[in-house]
Amino acid sequence: MILKKQDCKRDKKSRPFIGILLFLISIVLMAVTGPVGLIYGFFQQLFTKGLGGIGEFALKIAVSIDQLGNVIMQHLFNLLWIKNGGYEFGNSDETISSALGKNKQLGTLSGFGKAIDKILDSIDANHSLNSIDYYIQPNEKDR
Repeated sequence: MILKKQDCKRDKKSRPFIGILLFLISIVLMAVTGPVGLIYGFFQQLFTKGLGGIGEFALKIAVSIDQLGNVIMQHLFNLLWIKNGGYEFGNSDETISSALGKNKQLGTLSGFGKAIDKILDSIDANHSLNSIDYYIQPNEKDR
């Protein structure tokens, strides 16, 4: 199910050492457990929900990767895709497309940002505008 996001709060500040340590631990855990979880998840969804379940699982993964990209690429995207004063990339709860759409609405996309938006629109009409503040909400039974 896709729902409109309602709450916004600021990121909590953390100590640099803790942030770096948790980052390294998360990389190791993902490298070790990620492939097993991915394979198990695909088979579990296939056998319980069929191909539709695999599609739903893949969409959740895609949104999560997109949110990760929004954080990792924030500095480069803010430099290349938006004009000064635009809505900045980097919110960990937001997809790249959502931030792109907000800048499209504000008229703060750079030429390169407009080109990226046109490419996305050729694949999925009004993709960035339709992506603003939407996220995938798991069903109650999936929690």
